[in-house]
Amino acid sequence: MIDASTAEHYVWGEINDGWRLVDRPDLSVIQEKMAPGGKEVRHRHVKARQFFYVVAGEFTMELNGVRHTLHPRQGIEIPPGAAHQALNLSSKPTEFVVTSMPNSRGDREVVE
Repeated sequence: MIDASTAEHYVWGEINDGWRLVDRPDLSVIQEKMAPGGKEVRHRHVKARQFFYVVAGEFTMELNGVRHTLHPRQGIEIPPGAAHQALNLSSKPTEFVVTSMPNSRGDREVVE
């Protein structure tokens, strides 16, 4: 069994947290907490297909130039090659789970 208290923890973007729940070459499952104003660099994955599922708060995903606002118990799929950027435009933290297949480590290209 694994949860955020036992999983490998990391900080990204200086203010956001991640916990690696599953970290295999064929599959990655990460729980993340994004601070208000937090955002990823806009990017795409060549191989990885991702699914973002919101657990708490409001979450915005820019996908191919269109912004989608998601709330708890809503998710969005990101196909390989699609430019995207996760954002927290709200005044409260957001928590979500990211599933990547295969693992997205080393499979990221920054896009403008």
